[in-house]
Amino acid sequence: MFAWGAFVGRRPFRVLAVATLCVLLCAIYGSGVFGSLSDGGFEDPDSESSDVRTLVDTYFGEQRVDVVAIYSSDDLIVTEPEFRDAVGQVVGDLRAAGVQRVVSYYEVPDPALISSDQHATRLMITLPGEGELTDEYDTIEPLLKADGLSSKIAGQYALFKDANHQVEHDIVKAEIITLPLVFLLSLLVFGSLTAALMPTLVGAVAVAGAFALVRLITHVADVSVFSINVITLMGMGLAIDYALFIVARFREELGGSSDRDAISAALARTLATAGRTVFFSGVIVAASLASLLLFPEVFLKSMGYGGMAAVLVAMIASLTVLPAVIGVLGPRLEWGRVRGRRSKGNRKGRRAAPRQRWAAIARAVMRRPILTIVLVTAAMLALGSPILGAKWGGVDERVMPQSSPSRQAAEANAELFGGDSASAEIIAIDLDTTDLAALQAAIEGVPGIDAVSLAGSHTEGESTYTWLQAHWQGRGQVPASQDVARDLRKAAEPFGALVGGESATTVDLVESIGSTLPKMGMVVAGVMFVLLFIAFGSLVLPIKAMLMNAISISASFGAVTWIFQDGHLSGLLGFTSPGYLDATQPILMLAVLFGLSMDYEVFLLSRIREEWDRTHTNELAVITGVQRTGWLITSAALLLSVVIGGFATSGIVFLKMIGVGMLVAVLLDATVVRALLVPATMRLLGKANWWAPGPLARWWERYGHRSHSADAEPVPPLDPPSPQPAGRHL
Repeated sequence: MFAWGAFVGRRPFRVLAVATLCVLLCAIYGSGVFGSLSDGGFEDPDSESSDVRTLVDTYFGEQRVDVVAIYSSDDLIVTEPEFRDAVGQVVGDLRAAGVQRVVSYYEVPDPALISSDQHATRLMITLPGEGELTDEYDTIEPLLKADGLSSKIAGQYALFKDANHQVEHDIVKAEIITLPLVFLLSLLVFGSLTAALMPTLVGAVAVAGAFALVRLITHVADVSVFSINVITLMGMGLAIDYALFIVARFREELGGSSDRDAISAALARTLATAGRTVFFSGVIVAASLASLLLFPEVFLKSMGYGGMAAVLVAMIASLTVLPAVIGVLGPRLEWGRVRGRRSKGNRKGRRAAPRQRWAAIARAVMRRPILTIVLVTAAMLALGSPILGAKWGGVDERVMPQSSPSRQAAEANAELFGGDSASAEIIAIDLDTTDLAALQAAIEGVPGIDAVSLAGSHTEGESTYTWLQAHWQGRGQVPASQDVARDLRKAAEPFGALVGGESATTVDLVESIGSTLPKMGMVVAGVMFVLLFIAFGSLVLPIKAMLMNAISISASFGAVTWIFQDGHLSGLLGFTSPGYLDATQPILMLAVLFGLSMDYEVFLLSRIREEWDRTHTNELAVITGVQRTGWLITSAALLLSVVIGGFATSGIVFLKMIGVGMLVAVLLDATVVRALLVPATMRLLGKANWWAPGPLARWWERYGHRSHSADAEPVPPLDPPSPQPAGRHL
């Protein structure tokens, strides 16, 4: 890193020119990413419910309902000619457009197709083809409007289209809200107009580069449209962290010099210290997000792809584009200085005062480490206690805002045609008449089942597939319906029958996540342990860091459960609580928050390690590390919180939930955990903080990555406390 920093310092224009060309190419190519993204992805493709869906689509495909078109009138009833003709025109247009199947009340007088007051009817539409049918839906959507009638369109593809529009709208809204606030806060934190533009620069590069990478990934794997949100969040969020850390260190290394050789040397030392920290932070956060690839659900994989792309590009931009820009600007980085800040006469005093407060906090904590650990841990676990009562489910139309047309259509469908109802698809293979009757009787005996019907039978070769449908009252995603699906599977198991449907899909989703979660935990813990050892040469610090992260994340999960499952603050935040948590979101939060928490841990421990290498005095190293990074970490957390706050304004409930949960976790982690728990635990551990077995310690001394090179002069600590006799508190 020292050599790279020296190279950038000597040739900043050349590095910047190459980087600019790469960014332009990425921006052009990445601008087409929206057209390459897929919908949905919340199910396990290897589950029993997925097998049932495949069998139904293969042998009974004409029965699938992709779109529900609802037509109503305040004045006309369904049987009047004007109503019949308007709906008939729609049916004719759809069939002319190649729609596979349309079921109409006028052709199939099923009471389920007409409302009780006879002022509304619905069409059950099957789109042509299989798999992703978004393009087919886009083709027929203009044909669904009936002249003179109120038209509402429900179904998964209408929901997907609304979700895509909502994501694009949310991104624009978040940028309008957050970018001005981030810039103003950056101006206060960085102290000058030019320096305040650095996070935006790195963030823009990160987002453009991540869009290009994700578009490349779409050629070999499905990527959900929701990955765009995590790209903007992680790209802008880590851009703030990395830019703040590197700019602050460059200022520290440069001092007041304006000589070109001094600028080159300052950049070399900056990248040898802060640059090395940014590199390890980026690798660690990306590794945490990579754990999402272990899950079979496309949604979680997509978040892993998007998050990794944003983190890695933000890291690379911070180590290439940002140093090159700083090398070009040099002392002109202070252009547009905020009046009253960083003036020559009071610069040292203004900078030192807040750092002294952080040093005072560290000293106070280290005087009573046990009391601090007990009180803080108890408070954080109390905040996290609501997660013990969490219930799990899947997404439905309530994830969209109430203004969403697809949500309004789904609610109208339930209101006009018999209320919320759930169903299961049962596929029996090669059962004779007696066994089939016994299976049907067993299904009818499941508590809560209202009706069982034969939906179809198909013979393929020597095998006969029988399709049964079971119906009951209630939404398909709620825990009660999941219990019904589990009971159906127990009843069907002796007959070798398979059970699918919406409720069974949710059961499979929850079980898939539960079975993969331990593997995720082991992989993340193992990777973090190795990377933190390489970074700091200790086997104790990685364990401590993971425990600290677990405490802050548990508090965040408790807040999310209290708000989004129990419905507290729903009016203030503008959402409808379904009474449970979507099972995929805590997993995403876990990966993102674990990575971000490690980000701050690396920032703090890097500076502590520098002081430990210089003084070999544990308490002095901890106090100086907190003193030098406390304001950086809290400033970065404040700016990141603004970005996350924009994310929390999303109209999609599970994205709002992620934003709120991350906001709680980041603020707690950057303040309570880093300022209180970390100094207290490191005070108790003493020299054991830096322990490693002899062979590993010798390996690290020879090959490990230190925070400065031999060519970089160590920076003396700010206002170090006077040495104390051994055994006494500072």
